[in-house]
Amino acid sequence: MTASFITTAIPFVNARPHLGFAYELVLADILARHHRLRGRDVFFTTGTDDHSLKNAVAAAREGLATQVLVDRNADAFRALAPILGCAPDDFIQTSQDPRHRPAVEQLWRACAADLYKASWEGRYCAGCEAFVDDYVEVCEEHGTRPEPVHEDNWFFRLSRYREPIRAAIESGRLRIVPDAARAETLAFLAGDVRDLSVSRVASRSGGWGLPVPDDPDQIIYVWFDALVNYLSTRGEAWSTSQTTHVIGKGITRFHAVYWPAFLLSAGLPLPDRIAVHGYLTIDGEKISKSGRTVEVGPFVDACGVDALRWYFARNCRTRGDSDVRIPAVLAAHDRDLADRLGNLVHRCATLAHKLGDGGVPAANDDELAAVVAALPAKIDAALDAFLVDDAAAAIVDVLDAANRALDAAAPWRLAKTDRDAAVRALAGPVAAARAAATELAPFAPSVSRQILARIGVPGDPIGQGPPPLPRLVSDTRVYRP
Repeated sequence: MTASFITTAIPFVNARPHLGFAYELVLADILARHHRLRGRDVFFTTGTDDHSLKNAVAAAREGLATQVLVDRNADAFRALAPILGCAPDDFIQTSQDPRHRPAVEQLWRACAADLYKASWEGRYCAGCEAFVDDYVEVCEEHGTRPEPVHEDNWFFRLSRYREPIRAAIESGRLRIVPDAARAETLAFLAGDVRDLSVSRVASRSGGWGLPVPDDPDQIIYVWFDALVNYLSTRGEAWSTSQTTHVIGKGITRFHAVYWPAFLLSAGLPLPDRIAVHGYLTIDGEKISKSGRTVEVGPFVDACGVDALRWYFARNCRTRGDSDVRIPAVLAAHDRDLADRLGNLVHRCATLAHKLGDGGVPAANDDELAAVVAALPAKIDAALDAFLVDDAAAAIVDVLDAANRALDAAAPWRLAKTDRDAAVRALAGPVAAARAAATELAPFAPSVSRQILARIGVPGDPIGQGPPPLPRLVSDTRVYRP
């Protein structure tokens, strides 16, 4: 079986991680857990991009050696996964991992036929770590004016790969999802695709970064360096993996154009899918390390891990930006997990024990069973298109159908005349709750485990106990696994 290789982008570490990257890490973890739920072999990686000029500038501002600042902030990014209930298989810190520099140098040499040195001048956005068009007065992404630069640099013949990359995208060999990100990339490729500067003069960064092989006065461009982390972590298995890169919309071009071009030049396979998400905002303002920032730990403390994960999945649309507030996170938990799922299970469990020993027969082949049977395929299709909110909505649809079926059957009234029929009426809603809780595991792992521990497996009595999920808004308690 082909292994699924799922990655986040690796962020610059000029500051501590914020809630925006937490969103990306959770999205990638959802995909990884979903693939494992389907029985696939998965390798899931994240890490930090250490060799950015932004990191050197931030270190100088704090009066620190660049490596000291990078190590400090990389530790904060490394600690993020357990805070969010994520379980990556690997974490790469590009300035410290012994696998990385050899992989970068190997790719550089493999691209040698497409590399040349030239003198040129242009305008550079330090926030993007990229050169911009001459007409750009202020970077839309960072709100800063690009600085003029005149250097001798190494260039990569990106123009040579415009048509091969466009053909790969149009044929589906390289999938970019959702559709808006695909359209944006094709629009860029339809324009004037110029060759790409892939080195910087070493003195600009005080020598911070990886030197160009055989040209130590030049530092390899951070994006050439950083993208190679996917080869560093996967090694030879890159060629046999089914790869999905989960990234924010601001770096689509680097992953959907530059990275495929480097791989084609080196004779390596393309990734299979680039999954692009929008930004998180507070009152419509983008969360960022340099602007409106939100620390992850306190936010999780205020609402709970699974509540936040569920909000990311259910309420944040990957194809656009999404506002996030703690009251909205708590409300989404109460509405979907506590009321729809937790209350459904509690009602069924209470009735099952009131009417017997907690045992519930197998579900009938009825309308509700058909809705339940269709759930896995709906989730598969939604996550394949990176429409995570559609996948979450499919789970909610099943819970709504189960609650309607339970209300329509009214086993609490039916028990007055036919206890056996009342118990049978619980079968469909319990099966639906079990299916929903199973499919919920990638999104809210602890809630899924708690529900499944109470429902058990088909044929076993339903567990007794208090309502499994507190309502976070009405109670002051925060759900913790």
